[in-house]
This record gives sequence, structure tokens and C-alpha cells, in this order.
Amino acid sequence: MTSWWIYALLSAVAAAATAILAKIGVQGVPSTLATAIRTVVILVFAWGIVLAGGQHREIAKLDARAVVFLALSGLATGASWLAYFQALKLGPASRVAPIDKLSLAFTIVLAAVALGEPITWKLALGVGLMVAGALLTLG
Repeated sequence: MTSWWIYALLSAVAAAATAILAKIGVQGVPSTLATAIRTVVILVFAWGIVLAGGQHREIAKLDARAVVFLALSGLATGASWLAYFQALKLGPASRVAPIDKLSLAFTIVLAAVALGEPITWKLALGVGLMVAGALLTLG
């Protein structure tokens, strides 16, 4: 079985490509329109994978709690994308992307508070260094 970290690394590479492609694509386009176009592409892509894999049959098995939290996650994603595209429109991708990655620190704090996940000293140190690195990109 493939380890989770391989998918996480692939996600990071795809996110890097997203930043560069979006920066090129958002030139002369309103950021909300750019976000909407990106969202339609993702919608078609994701549902294509669901349908091709036969996972659409699982919809009837979803409980209300899962649907509510997935919907809230979708709203948070939409807000993130709108802000991200506006930031890319206004600033350099090499500065926007590191600041966007401060989501790591927020995720760790929220995971500790909401999910009870532990924050070890190594995790805290690593996140602190990443935050410092992101802030250094502002200079």
C-alpha cells in the first residue's frame, strides 16, 4: 500500500504548479472569475473520477454529519481560493505561495484544538521554522 506521505508530496508539487499556472492565467482576468473557472474544471474533473470509479453509488450511504462537514469544508475551500487568486493577482507568486502555506501552522493548531492531536516539541519547532521562513519571504 502506498504511504500517505507520497500523496502529500504529490499534493505539494501540484500546489506549486497551481500557483504558477494561476499566476499566468489570472493576468487581465478578475480574480473571482478566475476562481469560478478553476472551480468548474475541478468539479468536472472530480465528478469524472467519482463516476469512473463507481463511487457515486456511495452517496446514499452518507450520513448528515459527513455532508455538513464536507459542505463546510467546501465553503472554506472557496473562501481560500478567492483570497488566493486575489493575492496572486496583486502580488508575486514567489511571495504569495509561502504566505499561503502558513495554513500549515493554522492546521496544526486547529487539529490540536478540534481533534485533540498532540503538538510535540519537534512539530512546534518545525512549524516555527516554516513560519519564520514564510515571513522572511516578505522582505
